[in-house]
Amino acid sequence: MASNKVFNVAIFFVVFRECLEAAMIVSVLLSFLKQAIGKHEFELYKKLRLQVWLGVVAGFVICLAVGGAMIGVYYRYENDIYSNSEDLWEAVFCFLATIMISLMGISMLRINKMQTKWRVKIAQALLQIPEKARDRYRMGYLLKKYAMFFLPFVTVLREGLEAVVFVAGVGPSSRGAAATSYPLPVIVGLLAGFTIGALLYYGTSHSSMQVFLVISTCILYLISAGLFSRGAWYLETYRYNKATGGDASESGSGNGSYNIKKAVYHVNCCNPEIENGWDIFNALLGWQNTGYLASILCYILYWVALIFIVSLMIFEEKRGHLPFLKNKRMSDFNPFRKMKKKQDLSVEDKTVLFSKVENLNFNNEGQITSKN
Repeated sequence: MASNKVFNVAIFFVVFRECLEAAMIVSVLLSFLKQAIGKHEFELYKKLRLQVWLGVVAGFVICLAVGGAMIGVYYRYENDIYSNSEDLWEAVFCFLATIMISLMGISMLRINKMQTKWRVKIAQALLQIPEKARDRYRMGYLLKKYAMFFLPFVTVLREGLEAVVFVAGVGPSSRGAAATSYPLPVIVGLLAGFTIGALLYYGTSHSSMQVFLVISTCILYLISAGLFSRGAWYLETYRYNKATGGDASESGSGNGSYNIKKAVYHVNCCNPEIENGWDIFNALLGWQNTGYLASILCYILYWVALIFIVSLMIFEEKRGHLPFLKNKRMSDFNPFRKMKKKQDLSVEDKTVLFSKVENLNFNNEGQITSKN
């Protein structure tokens, strides 16, 4: 496919998702520095801001090196472990991408809550200063001394390595993906993530940001629905290819290129597997010139499920509970809820936490101290 030779859509969304969260955390850190000391001690503010950017650059460079090495080794030795069951792997990664994009869309709509979450985490990290003098020579405290470097460094490194793992799995497994399809989506994904982070930092109005995020989320869900439909289509194609002993969909668009028993519709043109141009609609909206019953039902069911879940979220946002379940919220059905319960803070706890952060200061070396 031509699009996979230049722009791999799956890679773009993986990079964009991870970059978005990293950019959000860095913007919270920079905002904290600006509010805490930016107006009072400008020279110290510049020094600490430099620490933040050095941490970002260091983490980013390491991620690029690791990702480049993994991709280079793959294409150097051509270890295509997916070739014997390409359509099956395509289906698996389409379903995985659907889950990732669906969750990402919800988090983008709740970007203000994500900001609050990371404000709490950063505040907790900054307040953990050891009381005993001997503990200040331990590695943990030395890391805390340069927290403005290590917090963005670890954040960017974690998000970046997570992106590398997904890219390494999704990229090579995409049909016809070439090494040349990596640079452009990575660059565009990084720019998109940085742009939203910058808008958050410079205080773009809530209404304009919300409109932008709603439009972006709608586009994401169109792509996600197409991916879910494509996953079902690849499963049907895999079964048909196993029965016929070849890759029928790439042999043409006429009779014999599809399973007529499972098809609801078919057009003898516009095949995204062999005709350039239609592969873009395939990548973005899930278009196929053959519509199997399974792929059509998956597309419809995806939208029904998404509308149902978003409706529940809207109801909970307004009423504080799920319909007909006054003591239940959607988070109560999270299987990891028990592990996270100890970390949850009430509104009063958050107020106390942020008031303690306001009493933090920095000495001339950039070390975190408390105001007298």
